[in-house]
Amino acid sequence: MKNCYAIFLGLISIVSIELSGQTEFKTLNYLYGISGARTAAGQHNREPNAEPSMWTDSIRALTGVYPRLWSGDFLFQEENIKNRWSMILEAERQWEKGAIVNIMWHACSPLVQEPCSWGEGNGVLNPMNDEEWQSLLTYGTPVNQAFYKRLDELAVYLAYLKTKGVEVMFRPFHEMNQGLFWWGGRPGENGTAALFRLTHNYLTKEKGLDNLIWVWNVQDLSFDWEAYNPGAEYWDVMSLDVYDEAGFTQRNYELMLEVSGGKPFGIGECAKLPTEDLLTEQPRWVFFMAWAELVFEHNTKSEIKSLYSSPRVEVIAP
Repeated sequence: MKNCYAIFLGLISIVSIELSGQTEFKTLNYLYGISGARTAAGQHNREPNAEPSMWTDSIRALTGVYPRLWSGDFLFQEENIKNRWSMILEAERQWEKGAIVNIMWHACSPLVQEPCSWGEGNGVLNPMNDEEWQSLLTYGTPVNQAFYKRLDELAVYLAYLKTKGVEVMFRPFHEMNQGLFWWGGRPGENGTAALFRLTHNYLTKEKGLDNLIWVWNVQDLSFDWEAYNPGAEYWDVMSLDVYDEAGFTQRNYELMLEVSGGKPFGIGECAKLPTEDLLTEQPRWVFFMAWAELVFEHNTKSEIKSLYSSPRVEVIAP
């Protein structure tokens, strides 16, 4: 019965898009258009922001084509924060050559100063207790205002991309359902989903950033995804990071069909790439995004070239 329900949702999605017409976003129209037929190849480019196309260029050198999706990150270390403009200008260049632009944010905890480190105590993994979390969500508290200041800083970069006509698939607070990051592992109405809504409302309503396509992201560590759902009106695309032993299972795929509610969904991060056969069996993945150097550590060169040459996979010719 659950499988039938997932298929029914997929059919409803296709019909609703045909009846409602196109969205206001070129990127979303593209994703809806390829859903069920093709999948956009994607590549994340993590540190250093001084070289924001390093891993995309590595894919080009191996395959002869560029990934259809380019991804960058605002990041948290001093040298990478100083080079955020390099990342943003690369996003503009990628958009101009036809790429989908995806930007993440490995954010420092608002309890610590920025820049910060990775580990607990002064970093992205810095834990927050329940009282600190509630203070973060309470307008006017010191930690709340510190967080808004961080959003003000990001808004400058995103507003620049808006003036250039660049649509951004913005993916804050990724992997909500794992407790590794300071924002994650908090299910329910006042959990991580509440921070996502706060961020969405501030950047869209207060900052006027109507060039953002909001991506809600979870990982394959658990299956209680709905407990982290900010609400359908707060996100446009859903994505699943696939690192755990669960992998590209049919169960994961059917859950994505069900929970996404007819909206586009993709593989938000992966080390091992999907195969052409898998994308044929699970055709509604609209993109996959390999994680930086891991694409070369977990896939052979021949596997990467085979996938990138598949007629099912969307790329950019040089």
